[in-house]
Amino acid sequence: MIVTLIVICEVGFWVLLALGLALRYGAKMPRASIAVLLCEPLLEVVLFVATAIDLRGGAVPDWKHGLAAVYIGYSVALGHYTIKWVDVRVAHRFFDGPPPATPRYGMARAVHEWKLAARWVLAAVIATGLLQGAIWYVGEAGQTGTLEQWQQKMLFVIGINVVIAASYTLFPKTEPAPQGAEPRTSVR
Repeated sequence: MIVTLIVICEVGFWVLLALGLALRYGAKMPRASIAVLLCEPLLEVVLFVATAIDLRGGAVPDWKHGLAAVYIGYSVALGHYTIKWVDVRVAHRFFDGPPPATPRYGMARAVHEWKLAARWVLAAVIATGLLQGAIWYVGEAGQTGTLEQWQQKMLFVIGINVVIAASYTLFPKTEPAPQGAEPRTSVR
């Protein structure tokens, strides 16, 4: 049941996003678009409640419950960012909006990567907190090993994102020289 609900929530996220963007750009109804997009968090509430009911009903905590916590963590920390990311690209591609302004080079890109890493860290912290809450909710009588493994995976997510952001700081991408320009040589 939980896996089906996760799939329904994911599909619902994209359906609501598409409907919200269609209302904003196609129907020229920005307020209706905002109302539809504000329904997105309800999906996470439904998933959270269903997971809690499933655990309280005696279900053995397994990977599905951990995945639900991770999905909720992602949606809370990165859901708004994902909506904005898609919005800018749809506006640019189909409705003559400005191009996405994601920095590509130098320290501006490193700052962008650190902000993105912070969102992923927040998602992992939220998921870890929900997993810990589920462990306490089930109690000592429950088998919580799978939920603890998900917590370890969230530490891995944090580590990977910090390493990626640090790599952009330590080894920043340099902007390529314009075509036809002579390569720079160092003067000694």
